[in-house]
Formats: sequence, C-alpha cells, structure tokens
Amino acid sequence: MNEFGGDWTENKIEIIVEYAKAYLNIMNVYAVKYSWKLLYFDGFAGSGFIIKGKDENQKIIVGAAKRILEIEEPRPFDLFYFVEKDELNANHLEENTKKLYPNKNVHVVKEDCNDKIKSMSQFLTTSKGKKHKVLAYIDPCGMQLNWNSLQTLQKLSVDVWILVPTGMGVNRLLKKDSNISEAWVSRLEVFLGMEKQEILNHFYKQTINHTLFGDETIVSKEDKAIEKSAVLYKERLSSLFNFVSEPYILKNKSNSVMFHFFMASNNKTAVKIANEIIAKYNKQR
Repeated sequence: MNEFGGDWTENKIEIIVEYAKAYLNIMNVYAVKYSWKLLYFDGFAGSGFIIKGKDENQKIIVGAAKRILEIEEPRPFDLFYFVEKDELNANHLEENTKKLYPNKNVHVVKEDCNDKIKSMSQFLTTSKGKKHKVLAYIDPCGMQLNWNSLQTLQKLSVDVWILVPTGMGVNRLLKKDSNISEAWVSRLEVFLGMEKQEILNHFYKQTINHTLFGDETIVSKEDKAIEKSAVLYKERLSSLFNFVSEPYILKNKSNSVMFHFFMASNNKTAVKIANEIIAKYNKQR
C-alpha cells in the first residue's frame, strides 16, 4: 500500500471523484449522441489503497482508482487506464482493480507515466482516438511529471487534474543564494519546461550593496517562492490549455504549503465546475 498523511490525502481523492461524477453526468448525453468513448487515465495510480497515519491512528483509505471504478451513475467510464511504474504497487493495483471488476475494461501498465501520456496523446490524434474523451488524474508524489509530456496534451479533448509539488518539490530545490547544483537545475528545467536563466530570473532578485571597496551584487531568493511557483505553473498550463482552474492548496499540520492541485481543460464549463469544487474544499481546510 502507498503511505501518505494529512487530510489533504483524502480531500484530493474526494475532489477528483466529485469532479468525475459531474463529468460523467454531462458527458453521458454527448457520449450517446456522438458515439464517444469515455476514458479515465490515472498516471500515478499506486496500489489501490493508501495508508494514512501510524500505529493506533493508522487509517486505510481507498485510492482514487477504486473510487472511480465504483462509479455507476449516471454511467461508468468505458475504459480505465492505470499507470504505475513500481512493480509491487502495480501488482497490488491489478488485484484491487482489474481482478475485482472483471466486467470493466481495465488496463494496468507498469511503465513510466511520461511515456504513457505521450502514447495516449498520439492515440487521441488518430481517427479512432478522436472518438475518445479523457479525464486524466496525474498525482505524483514529487517532480516525476515532465513538462514535455504535458505539452503533448495541448489542444486535445482531455480534462487533466495535476498535483504540483510547489512546496515539496520546486521550493526545496531553490537554494536561498541561487547556488543550485546542476542536477537540481536540470530537474527544474525538465519539470517546468524552462531554461536555467529563466528560472533564476523568476525566483531570484539582485540587490546592490555600496561598500567602501565598491559595489557588491547580492543574489537572494524571492519571498513567497512557493506561491510564485504556483502562479508560474498555472501560467505555464495556460500556454497549453484554454482554461486553468484556481488551485486546491494542500498544507501539512504545520500549515506549510506542500502542493497545489490544478485542473486544466480546453472546455470553459469544465473549469467552472472544477473551481466550484475546489472553492468548497479550500473553505473546509
């Protein structure tokens, strides 16, 4: 089982399930009218269950994959595609999904999510693929999602929910003095789809100190770097999709921001619905 903590673990699952039900309710009529197939894609599907807490406070949560599979009204998805690179988790996931729901079209693949996103994008551009409408849930625990994978979804009929590790990922790699290792810079470049200098310009500022021996340039990290990374990622998503939601903000018990959860789509109504759901859970937090 996957191990995570915090109420946000459950909340993000509730958000995607609530949105999936609204999505299916709207798409039900159109799917019949236009002979569309509805595909659910989970890019980091896990094992099917999540362990929250420890010892006597431990709680087992049903993961998003099983929750989505359980939706029957107003209709289920036609196809479920679960991607889980870890072999042990993938084996558990297959037991908890494909074998428990033999009458549903379930696929569990043990591959890298980035590769499968690109494969799905290629499929959606084919004559057969254009008959498919996709709800995608991309929920990595870190910075495993590459920007060039997301780029392949541009202009396609995909509503995609993305968990962005603003506090847990991006901010941790941004050293206070901008002295970031090349390995970390490379990770930021791949994740954000930006060049090193663009990233430095966005997150760092220069100040001039006038001293007896001349001017000194001091490079320091911008205040509220986590919030700036969320704004930046939303701007980046807006370059690929016509509409991007406000984020659901995930915080730990110390009230520190860990993730921002966005939905992006080329459909205005889809993002309107997403924003309504997100606003409700942000108020509950």
